Amino acid sequence: MQNKPQLTVVKIGGNVIDNPDALKAFLADFALVEGYKILVHGGGKIATKTAEGLGITAVFHEGRRITDKPMLDVAVMTYAGLINKDITAQLQSLGNNAIGFTGADGNLILSEKRKNAAVDFGFVGDVISVADELLKVLLLQNIVPVFCAVTHDGKGQLLNTNADTIAAELAVACSAHFDVKLLYCFEKKGVLTDVENEDSVIKNLTFENYQELREQGAIHSGMLPKLENCFNALNRGVTSIGIGSPEMIKGGSDYTLITP
Repeated sequence: MQNKPQLTVVKIGGNVIDNPDALKAFLADFALVEGYKILVHGGGKIATKTAEGLGITAVFHEGRRITDKPMLDVAVMTYAGLINKDITAQLQSLGNNAIGFTGADGNLILSEKRKNAAVDFGFVGDVISVADELLKVLLLQNIVPVFCAVTHDGKGQLLNTNADTIAAELAVACSAHFDVKLLYCFEKKGVLTDVENEDSVIKNLTFENYQELREQGAIHSGMLPKLENCFNALNRGVTSIGIGSPEMIKGGSDYTLITP
């Protein structure tokens, strides 16, 4: 059986996106990652700041953004426009032939408006499918896809979609063709048992450990959806998953390795 080529899917978010110097340093490291790769980014704080400048108040429910029509417009402008094209241009300057995408481009990520939720989150999408064959063709042409947190429903409606979920769904879909490593990079060193202690990194987190720590309340609530995505992706074909600081992609720091 022929070995599958290596693919690295990296999701970057948190304060790294908001800090131009940190983003520049991360992209310089990402540009050096060998093999096929995909970058997925968020940008919620920039979207909130942009909305405020336009007189639009960002509304959240339990940490999740409510996306009404004005907020969707802001999300598309900032995610698919400002942030995505800035990242794409920087990667081009670093020798990576990057192309920026929403899920609507090439019908790469099809979603549906979230339903049956206790709260109406507005124009928020849940991923239905990924066009893995087209993505494979792009990757084999040495294109570096850069995905923002915007998808579509196939009926002309753009949808704000969680970037962590997009990264996981891309990784799962591509595992049919590649040996996929999924990395979640943010401002912390990894999954912490104490959010006040940067050195309380859990080096290896299995599903059994995760369940125990969750029941004990030892994992910060904001990390729970990310970890659910991780274990779901592992069960659906992704080879390995890491969570940590941006230095993780060059092996320069401790991080949390997620295993089944």
